[in-house]
Parts: sequence; structure tokens; C-alpha cells
Amino acid sequence: MKGTCLEIDIRDAISRLQFAPRSNNLLISSWDSTLRLYDVDNGLLRLDASMEVGLLGCCFQDETVAVSIGSDCCVRRHDLHSNIHTLLGNHDDLVTCVEYSEESCQTITGGLDRKIISWDMRMENSIGFSKVIDGELESMSLHGFHLILACGTSINMYDLRCLKEPLHTKESCVDYRIRCIRLFPNCQGYAVGSIDGRVAVEFLSQYDTNELSYTFRCHPKSKDGMYYLASVNDIVFHPSCHSAFVTGDNEGYVIKWDSHCRKRLFELPKYQGCVASLSYNHGEQLLAVASSQTFQEANEIEAPQICIYNE
Repeated sequence: MKGTCLEIDIRDAISRLQFAPRSNNLLISSWDSTLRLYDVDNGLLRLDASMEVGLLGCCFQDETVAVSIGSDCCVRRHDLHSNIHTLLGNHDDLVTCVEYSEESCQTITGGLDRKIISWDMRMENSIGFSKVIDGELESMSLHGFHLILACGTSINMYDLRCLKEPLHTKESCVDYRIRCIRLFPNCQGYAVGSIDGRVAVEFLSQYDTNELSYTFRCHPKSKDGMYYLASVNDIVFHPSCHSAFVTGDNEGYVIKWDSHCRKRLFELPKYQGCVASLSYNHGEQLLAVASSQTFQEANEIEAPQICIYNE
């Protein structure tokens, strides 16, 4: 699998990267207070927008508009052509997650204030709904109208058209705190990554599948017979092959798995730093990997790096 590292000067930890919905432009948020847009096809940095706060995450609304969340608890909308940003609003504590639903034209944010807020991107006064949840939001995944939340070891799934009550509530199969959660592209289940290096693949009971939920460790025991905890920081599903997903962890491993056959498909060369974020492009042939400190270990010193792999 051929990989190319991008020549971008990122001066602090990468919080998230995401491919655009219909192009190979890559959106990058970082703790160095900069939102970047990189044109992978032409090898050009299209946008380098400096802010006054660290950026904890980002997502595309469409090819020309993005949303970021900052260390000042604020949510901002960015025009990627004019490099003008406007304030959508704020949470009462740090915002940890942001996603956009094209089907509902809503941006959903959640954070440490135990709230999820929907922002209607078609309106100037954009708060559409605010809901108190059971705990601090660790991770969130959104596909179509389906929204799934992870708080501690608890999982709740909602329909964006009716956020009053969850469609699905469950305690995860993992024993430790959830680090990331991702819906299957067909929304018939989800994968959970925990801080102890386990991944749980769980199928929703309302769908008529013959699949059974299961849990596995991303790495077997080492030669001395000990398990070493390496947080699974991100999971990304292949857009069309619903059984295939990729994990990235704190030890620098990027591994592709087949959830149906329950086997490892391939493993990329190990990174020196932590793997912070992963993203597939719309054409399904490019995988972006961000290697960066994640502030989970005391000795994280490697410089941030982004590589693009052609499958």
C-alpha cells in the first residue's frame, strides 16, 4: 500500500482530519489554532485560517463550508472560499465532538457540559435543539438521520428527526472508557474503540442480521506475555465495503479489519507517534492518517504528520 506524507507545517497536535464529501480536499484542525484545507490532488494548501484558540475538531458542511469547535467552547462556521468565519454559538464547557448531517442540514455538537446541540445551518439564529445527556460526551458518530453517542461506557442512539428519546440504549461490551465510536455505513451496527486497546463490534437488534456482537484486542500479547494498553483513538469504515474498517491507536498502529470474517486484512508500517485521526475519501481509494500527540501519554514528542495511502 503506497503512502505519501504531506508537506504541511503543523506546529501542535492534530485534533481531526476529514475528506470533503465530493472532492479530495482534506480539512485539518489542530491545537496550533489553525484550520487548514489541503488539496490532495494538486498538493496545494488551499486555506490556512488562523484562530485565537486551539481547535478541538472540525467537519465539512459541504465543499465550501466547514464547522470547527474551539478550546473557548465556541462553535464556528467557516466559508472556505472567503476565509471568513462566523460564530454559531457556544457550549457551557469544552466541545468534544462535531458532525454534520446533509439529510437534515444540521450540525450536531456535544461536549463536557453534558449537552448535545443541533445547529440548523439554514438559519441565522441557528440553535434548533438542545438536549441534556447522561454524561460527558466522549465520542459521536452521525450517518444520515442516525446519531450515536458514547458517554463513559454507555451508548445511546437517536433519530435526528426526534431527539426526545433514544432509539437504542446499551452498556458497551468494553470494560474501560470508550475513546471512539463509529456507525456502520448501513447503520445496522457500530464499532467501539476503548482506552485499553479493545474494539467491540455490535449489531443492532432491530435489524434482521445473523451477526453476533463480539470484542477483540487490536494486538495480541507481547513476547513477555503481558498486555500493554494502547487506546484506540479512531475508527473509520470503508464507505462501500461495510464490513471493512480501519483502527488507529496510541502505539502508532493502523490496521484494517474485516468485521464479518473477524480477521486482520493488513497493517501499515508503525508510526513513531500516536495515530490521532483517520478518514476515507469519497472515491474510496484514499486513506488519510494523522499521526500526532494526543495528550494521553507523558512522553509524546513526535511532530505531527499526515500521510495519504492509495488502496
